[in-house]
Amino acid sequence: MISYIIWNGSPEIFSFESFALRWYGLLFALGFLISQQIMYYFFRQEGRPEKHVDTLTIYMVVATILGARLGHVIFYQPELFVTDPLSILLPFEFSPFRFTGLQGLASHGAAIGILFALWLFSRRKEHNMSYLQTVDRIVIVVALTGALIRLGNFFNSEIVGLPSNNPLSVVFVNKITEGLMDNPRGANPVETIKVEKNKSLPEGANGRVPIYLYVIFKKGTSQLQAASYMDGEVKHYLTYFNEFVDEPTTTPLNYQIDTEPSGSIAARASTFGIARHPAQLYEAISCVVLFVLLFLMWQKDKINSPPGRIFGVFMIILWSLRFVYEFLKENQVDFEDKLPLNMGQILSIPMVLAGIFILIWSYRNQSKKQA
Repeated sequence: MISYIIWNGSPEIFSFESFALRWYGLLFALGFLISQQIMYYFFRQEGRPEKHVDTLTIYMVVATILGARLGHVIFYQPELFVTDPLSILLPFEFSPFRFTGLQGLASHGAAIGILFALWLFSRRKEHNMSYLQTVDRIVIVVALTGALIRLGNFFNSEIVGLPSNNPLSVVFVNKITEGLMDNPRGANPVETIKVEKNKSLPEGANGRVPIYLYVIFKKGTSQLQAASYMDGEVKHYLTYFNEFVDEPTTTPLNYQIDTEPSGSIAARASTFGIARHPAQLYEAISCVVLFVLLFLMWQKDKINSPPGRIFGVFMIILWSLRFVYEFLKENQVDFEDKLPLNMGQILSIPMVLAGIFILIWSYRNQSKKQA
């Protein structure tokens, strides 16, 4: 039985100076590329001009990015409009120059942006698609894109779940090892870092699990330098990322240093990780299942699918699941701790209600046409 999983995958695919290609960005872009191909298939099957998919893709990309970014700022960080307005839409910092990407995207904001963009798209007569017909098809690929984005969140160790002793809980340590390998505070003597389970100690409550952090130093590093690094940098990062590791700030780091057969110095630190619900994966898997369900609904009737039917089902299932999963997540910002429901749940409620209304309207409208 797996008691917990250690996640130490790098969020970066590669980096060059100040630029880094991250898994999140790749999966985000891949979502649009796959969605475009699926939309080509929909249009071909329904006898619609494929060239309209290219226009629709542009609407979707712009609406998703702007809506998600503005939604995050409006719902979670409105102070940025005053304190740092440039950071709202600029994907880099100036001093020193560093590519950061857009720091913070909200799915509710993306939803609002997409719905508005599709309204603009459907208004053009040459597209020959009603608003609900357009939305019905888009939400199918949105579900798949949502799965890829949540997988990107997993790589980034963000939107993490609450501490848990669930057998498949995850200890996220990649931000710690990434910080130690980059080590902006000084020269880096580290060759490699790995994290393993410490099976000699029992697991604790609230996801507290024993782990070993191994640091292999570059050749030429002395034991004195290794000890200084462990007491300084390693201790700093373990205590700084206290949402992932339970390392006490008031006691020295528990570690031992040995010399490898190759002559390199290696250190093993003993600490406690915090195993958490992999909420990102819960949502990713749910989105894949939802994509399959919606695709089968479209496959049944294709161009004759009742307007609003697929959209209504999407809204009810997606946002109901989002409401439930929020109970397993950490709040994103401090002010949510004072609310009876967090912001994600509050924003999900009107989405579910809208889905119920649209679904009822769709069935009533179909009944009128059949009467």
